[in-house]
Amino acid sequence: MVRIGIVGIGFMGMIHYLASRKLKDAKVTALCSRDKKKLDGDWRSIQGNFGPRGEMMDLSGQKKYEKLDDMLADKDIDLVDVCNPTHLHPETALKALQAGKHVLVEKAIALEAKDADAMVVAAQNAGKFLMVAHVLPFFPEFAYAAQAIRGGQYGKLLGGHFKRVISRPDWSSEIGDASKTGGPAIDLHIHDTHFIGLVAGVPKQVVSCGVVNQGAVDYLTTLYLYGPGGPAVSCSSGAVAQKGRPFVHGYEIYLEKATLVYESGTCPLTLLTADGKSEQPKFAGGDDATTAFTLEIQAAVDGVKAGKEPDLLSGKLARDALVLCHKECESVKTGKTVSI
Repeated sequence: MVRIGIVGIGFMGMIHYLASRKLKDAKVTALCSRDKKKLDGDWRSIQGNFGPRGEMMDLSGQKKYEKLDDMLADKDIDLVDVCNPTHLHPETALKALQAGKHVLVEKAIALEAKDADAMVVAAQNAGKFLMVAHVLPFFPEFAYAAQAIRGGQYGKLLGGHFKRVISRPDWSSEIGDASKTGGPAIDLHIHDTHFIGLVAGVPKQVVSCGVVNQGAVDYLTTLYLYGPGGPAVSCSSGAVAQKGRPFVHGYEIYLEKATLVYESGTCPLTLLTADGKSEQPKFAGGDDATTAFTLEIQAAVDGVKAGKEPDLLSGKLARDALVLCHKECESVKTGKTVSI
């Protein structure tokens, strides 16, 4: 049994807690928050851009800690699940690793690459796993696409375009604070750079154009330059839509022997093959808002039990995704092609 302590009871902390109820051979045994009201079970102030709103919770089965150091001294915790704001991730993860805990940290790994590097090194030195909770590869449409590309059954990846666009978030004051999240080009777009890195690798260069608001990039379109032979990959991402369309993500992916098309809310995943046929793959399992998060946390649990870091939760992959976001922002602001 892997025993989990969650740090931070905001929206993502709540989602991770709800998702963890369905884990196998693992359970949440402790919660850490500076907010005593939340530790007492009053989560009614919590809301986000998907899933349920917070409610009154029965937390009688969990230990409660107001101070991180007190939680980290608990010898009955194997895995620390870091769900506090992004600017606090490095300090929290480093302390947990130094305390001998495995760490799962919600994306983004950090705001700055130097902090991400320090976290990766600290995990190596501690002999513990630093896993980063990028949930996108656990959504069925993206899991299917990753398998199709990495498995090679339809030939090599020729190119594709990815999309992730939201309206400006108004459910939380902190989510709109670029000093704590990095702004949309980090907090939102890092889903895309992580997935692109997973299926296509790190490009040699990027060239981006976009919209800058008070120093933060709110929206961008990027070409990922892999050199001769491609693949030819692009992405548009950011907080620029009107409230009538609060969220959309998707892709068109071109393989040698197939095309994959998907857009949330408008076009279900469709596989187009070289013989002119098309099909819409069906997915087993639940479809509630926390299902992908359960799969993500289960992967971390299974990694701890097996003594092997899950590749989808790789700290280095998450670090590379952060670097890519920063390089794209640099390209937006300078108007130049930027080398990685």
